[in-house]
Amino acid sequence: MGQYFLKRILYVIPTLFGVSLLVFLLFFAVNSPDQMARQALGEKASTPEQIARWKAAREYDLPLFFNAEATGAEKLTTTLFFRKSLRMFIGDFGVSDMTLEPIGEQLKRRVWPSLCLMVPVFFGSLFVNIVLAMSAASSRGSGWDFGIQVCCVATMSISTLVYIIVCQFIFGAWLKLVPVSGFFPGQDMVRFLTLPIFIGILGNIGSGVRFYRTLFLEEMGKDYVRTARAKGLSEFRVQFVHILKNALIPILTNAPVQMLMLVMGSVLLEKFFSIPGMGGFTIQAVNNQDFSVVRVMVFLGTVLYMAGILLTDLCYVLVDPRVRLK
Repeated sequence: MGQYFLKRILYVIPTLFGVSLLVFLLFFAVNSPDQMARQALGEKASTPEQIARWKAAREYDLPLFFNAEATGAEKLTTTLFFRKSLRMFIGDFGVSDMTLEPIGEQLKRRVWPSLCLMVPVFFGSLFVNIVLAMSAASSRGSGWDFGIQVCCVATMSISTLVYIIVCQFIFGAWLKLVPVSGFFPGQDMVRFLTLPIFIGILGNIGSGVRFYRTLFLEEMGKDYVRTARAKGLSEFRVQFVHILKNALIPILTNAPVQMLMLVMGSVLLEKFFSIPGMGGFTIQAVNNQDFSVVRVMVFLGTVLYMAGILLTDLCYVLVDPRVRLK
């Protein structure tokens, strides 16, 4: 299994490098540092001296890929590509274009609230989707199955913003069960995250249930299911041990995509519930045209997605040992 996992890691490295290069070209080849400085300072208020000082303070005055004035290895290390892209691989994210504060320090403060929101939403959505999909598939054609499918279509048709506004009014302003917005660490964190987590799970039910229901229906028609039932196994064991185990491969394949969608969805939740996480940090950077923070968030999004794929590949081996032979 170690060789299999090492092979997958070697696939990830060039992918991350390619994404880093592409993002760098989009930010610096299309939008030059001079244009970034004018946008940050204001087109009319900026002078050549102000632009030069703005670029020097943020190391935007360096060459793109090759520094002919430097000597030795510094010809490659004293460049924008090395300072702004390659150094992110070792956790050096540089400073914010707006405040000159180290981005790494800001991320340390914001990553915990985001994890406290995204992790329960991810696993909660996965659990609810599997249970509802299995329940619908086992009673195919019944009123219960039809009702679940109708509810799934309804939840998919309603915007997340509607869920946020309605739930804030009902549970926050009207019933006063939970705070409408805000975040405090410690024990009070549960009160502030209960409603966002509930909305996050609710918004991910529709498509997940329909997808998993299709998988379970396909597995239920196979011979091993009929054999398990003929042996007298309980329906619960047949469904959640035999059928679920054989359907885990496509479920795991879909997990990184769902994880990425959750990160995008958490942007809205963090913004409307005033949670000081990564989503609000990204929106603030886009509004302030903080190019350094935007680059870092794009890179971290790619790392998160690739980490999800690596974890999925590892789970493949645990679920189906035949995978390691491929």
